[in-house]
Amino acid sequence: MAAKRPAKKSNVSGEELTQYYRDMLLIRRFEEKAGQLYGMGLIGGFCHLYIGQEAVVVGLEAATKEGDKRITSYRDHGHMLACGMEANGVMAELTGRIGGYSKGKGGSMHMFSKEKHFYGGHGIVGAQVPLGAGLSFADKYKGTDNVTFTYFGDGASNQGQVYETFNMAALWELPCIFVIENNQYAMGTAQARSTSSQDIYKRGEAFGIPGEMVDGMDVLAVKDAGERAVKHCRAGKGPYILEVKTYRYRGHSMSDPAKYRTREEVQKMREERDPIEHVRQLLLTGKHASEDDLKAIDKDIKAVVNASAEFAKESPLPDEAELWTDIYA
Repeated sequence: MAAKRPAKKSNVSGEELTQYYRDMLLIRRFEEKAGQLYGMGLIGGFCHLYIGQEAVVVGLEAATKEGDKRITSYRDHGHMLACGMEANGVMAELTGRIGGYSKGKGGSMHMFSKEKHFYGGHGIVGAQVPLGAGLSFADKYKGTDNVTFTYFGDGASNQGQVYETFNMAALWELPCIFVIENNQYAMGTAQARSTSSQDIYKRGEAFGIPGEMVDGMDVLAVKDAGERAVKHCRAGKGPYILEVKTYRYRGHSMSDPAKYRTREEVQKMREERDPIEHVRQLLLTGKHASEDDLKAIDKDIKAVVNASAEFAKESPLPDEAELWTDIYA
């Protein structure tokens, strides 16, 4: 049922490839700026950066259509930007300002957008997985062919609620794509030390859920896998598991010095497997873009990111009265 697949290359146009490059670069530059603002004390609390993992969410978003949903954990800024949420609103929320997506009350881990079908941003490890199944249950109940991308990490894959959700999703044949963003270190423990079975995607076999492992540093391989998973779910065949092997360059959060791995290991990944550099080389060798074209894109992206930081700094703090708004009960 589960199978490893070779990294097949998508047949994409130069325009599509350029868009993937732009989307990944936006996430990279945005997260670098967020790290700067955190260091300046403008962002408080927890802040988990997505640097290195950009190809995962950009590749999977390329396989979506309008109405598809997404839900993830606390490493969520990249997901927001990839699904079309505005950099201004995300950065303002990170800095706790009224111009943010949750009016400055949610911060890094708790942003939502009904318009973009983005349902968080969740700080409790694995808690978003059953919620993702609930979102996909709603689509099945309504009779749509939409799917839900439910993202979680290699660490969260050991949570009991994940297996309860696999069971329900299989029983009810829910259109849910479980995406394991395996950056190989969970919070700070190597997968080999925390997980007895190294191929996490095979864990759906007990429930009859097909799955596959994907190279998460190759946006085209991720897009291909996403399209297979989406086709499976839209056809009413139930859930699908994608274990996307990726790598984060920074620590678990801004407060993590990441002493559980060597600098040489991180540098080797940066030099040999960087997802943005991979697409950059495809654009250049395929003559889809010149060095000057790519420099212009980088300049545009930096302008967007710098503008988001200025917007966040100028946006006022929430009024004290906001403490009493948006309360469920």
